[in-house]
Amino acid sequence: MEHAAWIAVDWGTSNLRVWAIDAAGNAIASHTSDQGMGVLTRDAFEGALLALIEPYLKTGKTLPVLCCGMVGSRQGWAEAAYLSTPCAPADGQNAFHVVATDPRISVHILPGIKQMTPPDVMRGEETQISGYLADNPDFDGVLCMPGTHTKWVHISLGEVVSFQTFMTGEVFALLSQQSVLRHSVSAEGFDSGVFKDALTDAMSRPQSVTAALFGLRAGALVADMSPVAARSRLSGLLIGAELAGARPYWLGQNVAIIGDGGLSDLYRSALQEQGVDAACANVEATTLSGLKSAFETLKETSL
Repeated sequence: MEHAAWIAVDWGTSNLRVWAIDAAGNAIASHTSDQGMGVLTRDAFEGALLALIEPYLKTGKTLPVLCCGMVGSRQGWAEAAYLSTPCAPADGQNAFHVVATDPRISVHILPGIKQMTPPDVMRGEETQISGYLADNPDFDGVLCMPGTHTKWVHISLGEVVSFQTFMTGEVFALLSQQSVLRHSVSAEGFDSGVFKDALTDAMSRPQSVTAALFGLRAGALVADMSPVAARSRLSGLLIGAELAGARPYWLGQNVAIIGDGGLSDLYRSALQEQGVDAACANVEATTLSGLKSAFETLKETSL
């Protein structure tokens, strides 16, 4: 087993991912489990972590561990209080120290970010933002972070100035799986032409989106709309409504997307339809870069 100088941890609601980092700052191994925050009681976090990193622990030595994500939420291992905007994201000097029972680990958790007006919060995304800025230090503009709760983040001079969260991903899941639309929408498949038409409809008439949503059910019943077309139109309507609401963030701005897979491709395509050519960055890579950057400042102040 290679020697780890410290452990980087991305601990979300559903999954736990760790990287063993050597003295040169290279990730020498990674491990994952399904022990996310959502299935753990507060006293179970340490055991879940130890189960993944045990091979790197040595008696008589303390291994630093730096975490980000929902592990620092009110329902997590320990609450790492939010920083307020405007602020630098995921600065290691603000990491919260967790008292572990095992003397072989020293655990810190990065805080999330809160915005008071209008009220909004993020936890985990701040580390991705920090990683993106570490890799793109001159970036000034807006980051789009697609997901269950998509975030639009205004960045200036290395700080998070403001942000807005849209529940588009969760609304899509609820409508397609638990509403009356579940009878009309397929579980997979995609029609890009239908998506783009729906996107245009929603952006030009966002006030009519809820009516257009029921139109998916009616279309399946009386107009032979296919389940794939219904799924594609549902996606286009919801992302279009989001883009209409987020217009102050992307219009005339330098935009980059932090995300993976098909969802990020949809957002990039939607933005291209509005004349915005957004660069894309990988979530795992930016998360790890953010943790590494934060660890450097943590070493200077707390280790």
